[in-house]
Amino acid sequence: MIFTPKETLTEQEVKDGLNTVLKEGMTTEAMVTLAGGTFMVAFAIILGASNFQIGLLASLPTFTNIFQLLSVFLIRKYNNRRAVSVICCVLARIPMVLLGAMPFFFGDNAPVSLLLFFLFFYYFFGSVAGPSWNAWMKDLVPGDMLGAFFSKRSRYAQTLNVVLSIILAISIDYLRRHAPQYELYVYATMFMMAGIAGLAAVVLLARVPEPRSYLPNENILKMFVKPLRDKNFQRLLVFNSFWLFAVNIATPFFTVYMLKTLGLTLTYIIPLTILSQLSSIFTIGYWGKFADRYSNKTIISICAPLYVACVIAWCFVGIYTNLISNLALLAVIHIVSGSSNAGTNLALTNIGLKLAPSREAIVYLSVKNIITSVFSSLAPLIGGYLADYYTLRQLRVIAEWSGPNLQKTFRLLLLHEWNFLFLIGAVLTVVALQFLPRVREAGEVHKSVVKRIMRTSLRSNLRDYFVIDVLINWHSSLNNMLKSSRVSSDSGQQDN
Repeated sequence: MIFTPKETLTEQEVKDGLNTVLKEGMTTEAMVTLAGGTFMVAFAIILGASNFQIGLLASLPTFTNIFQLLSVFLIRKYNNRRAVSVICCVLARIPMVLLGAMPFFFGDNAPVSLLLFFLFFYYFFGSVAGPSWNAWMKDLVPGDMLGAFFSKRSRYAQTLNVVLSIILAISIDYLRRHAPQYELYVYATMFMMAGIAGLAAVVLLARVPEPRSYLPNENILKMFVKPLRDKNFQRLLVFNSFWLFAVNIATPFFTVYMLKTLGLTLTYIIPLTILSQLSSIFTIGYWGKFADRYSNKTIISICAPLYVACVIAWCFVGIYTNLISNLALLAVIHIVSGSSNAGTNLALTNIGLKLAPSREAIVYLSVKNIITSVFSSLAPLIGGYLADYYTLRQLRVIAEWSGPNLQKTFRLLLLHEWNFLFLIGAVLTVVALQFLPRVREAGEVHKSVVKRIMRTSLRSNLRDYFVIDVLINWHSSLNNMLKSSRVSSDSGQQDN
């Protein structure tokens, strides 16, 4: 059979395969960026899509995850993950090329229903390819370098995403001002290029070797029930589902809040988004290294509370009308959330790979993706309902100072519409974290130990920077000064 797996792979084959996977990741990221959600929505609006159609467009990536069951069926029948991944990826990328070609045949009258038709198959075959790719990579990448490898792959991909997004945004904005009649065709060309880049990624993927896997000869329904009976994996599903639900109930509305409530333009929002991506790029390698050394669960227990703090901080954005103050707070939020999300997402992916038995990884990962996608898709719908509910409700917490020469009112907290939603999201993320300690991971180290080691590592890296060293050790220096002062005072009293 074509793409026949090998019983064993040599060290050189694994090394070459991993290098090819890195290149494939970059090419696939180019496709994802060119056909990005923001560009696709803008394209649909130009074609005259209704709000319902735009909502349907946004739901397709999550909805099609239920078809990951088909991936398990194909793997079980043919036991060839590379063939399933490659063939499904080809079938996914061709509709993107056809989607891009639509305006050249129909012009401005291209039907939105045809756009949704092509996108359905783009996401459908991508969903089928996903579990087979994940299980394939689990066996290809050595277990002790899962975190380091995928953090490196993600860092490269995000770097390309940032650079390409900036170029595309500037180009489209320039074209919209100077030649708006060509905007539709620019989007169409981008999507055709996305499909071509995706097909190029498939060529690279086909060159990656696959170690043979063995699936038990069981009833397929019994196979899907098995992960749900695995107590430890069950605990991971509960935490992962609850966490994604809590995160997605608020996160999709951050941009809406900045646009509608704060009145910020894309000139401010795009740099903030890039700032978050850069923070993720610079720290994901750090998280990957410590995840491999001390466990993924430990990284989650460190990064997740940082993200909770960021969600809470959103409640304080917009309290004052000063633009600079709001932008400064938003910058801090985006930097910290970018870093914490990088660690949390990397660790959640790796812990799923780690807890899934090698022979049944495809089944475990499919069950995990299907269940968590249900909660991920429900959260924004509930979040939108809650935002509407709190539209006419408001909570103000103020402090007043009254004196002979000064009377001042300070707004400490202002909750309305989106802020209520952010606070609810923060509370739910705190509740979700209560399920994390129940998950068991081999080799896990308590987070207090890892935090101490991370601080030591950071200090070691910064020891040549005097100012930073002073800032880190200022309390020790102050204590030493006070001790010296007391010793001098005591010796002076003894002399007297």
